[in-house]
Amino acid sequence: MDPQEQDGMSPDSLYNNIPGYEAMLSVSTGELCHPPVLSEQYARPEIQSSCPTWEIPSLSKEDALKALLMYASEKTCYSTKPAKEGVITNMEVFDTYRYRLETFTETRTTEWCHMPYYGQTIDTSGQIPPGPWEMEVKTPPFFFDSSETIEVPHTAFVKMCHFCNAVGTTLCFTCSGACFNRCSACHGSGYFSYYPNMQICWTCGGAGRLTCWDCSGEGRLTCSVCSGKRKIKVSINLVVNWLNSIDEDCVELSSGLQMFKLRSAPGISVFTDSNYMVYPVTYFPNPTIAQISERLLKEHRERFSPTSRTLQQRQTIEVIPVTKVTYEWKEESHVFFVYGTDGRVSADDYPATCCGCCPLM
Repeated sequence: MDPQEQDGMSPDSLYNNIPGYEAMLSVSTGELCHPPVLSEQYARPEIQSSCPTWEIPSLSKEDALKALLMYASEKTCYSTKPAKEGVITNMEVFDTYRYRLETFTETRTTEWCHMPYYGQTIDTSGQIPPGPWEMEVKTPPFFFDSSETIEVPHTAFVKMCHFCNAVGTTLCFTCSGACFNRCSACHGSGYFSYYPNMQICWTCGGAGRLTCWDCSGEGRLTCSVCSGKRKIKVSINLVVNWLNSIDEDCVELSSGLQMFKLRSAPGISVFTDSNYMVYPVTYFPNPTIAQISERLLKEHRERFSPTSRTLQQRQTIEVIPVTKVTYEWKEESHVFFVYGTDGRVSADDYPATCCGCCPLM
């Protein structure tokens, strides 16, 4: 018998007690490996001593009306007259800040795996396998989700197949080993219709049964676990998952524009900070940004530290231009918003619609 080959037909004896992985005997897959507690090994970045500066071109009245005209033209039941005939009476700028935090983490789990044993070389050196976090794994580019599965060295061994009891075949599930199945055309009677006009079933020839199509009448199938080899190779796999988690929040200004519309609106990046660990933003014109930054950083630290290792963080601040435009049409005052760097329009009270079927944007 192979020195690494072991008997064991029961589930409890399927796996070995491998040093460092004893806890895996009670589970089959997904044993979470908590990262080691590491001291902060990266120097704290210099505190930002000056606030970023930026300049956003102001929106002209002509461009505002052009944006409103395009907005109305895209809707089948909107008249373009308010955009063509309206007179702008006031324009207010409400620049909105969007803070985004990205945390790129690595999570490691271990799981048992087995495959047919075709005579593969098995490590018989008896060395102690490395721990889940001791294995060197190449990190993919930061901020992109990825995963990799690797066999843990010195954990492989050979066992007799537990699924077929080392026979190499299993009872056919389709016919339960009977080699035949009841004919579905005549329901096993061997005849079509009933007395006195009985006709022999042309599908089964009157036998009432057909050779099992799954096992070809053998009554047994090749074992799906060992592929008929009677032995399986058992080992531990390390599953590494890299995940980029993103959270963001906007500083609301009292413009009247619904905040959810700003979630996907493009803005102008005015601040970017990337490091192993970033720290709350300081010296920013709007103090609420610092509060949001501190809150999200704390949430990410509490969420990921117990189960994952943080490899990189990135925080960015964008300015989303928002212009509130007041205009008159037919001696009535109306309001619309132009927001985002791509000139999106929100006009909830557009005055010239023929029905209410068009969605408001």
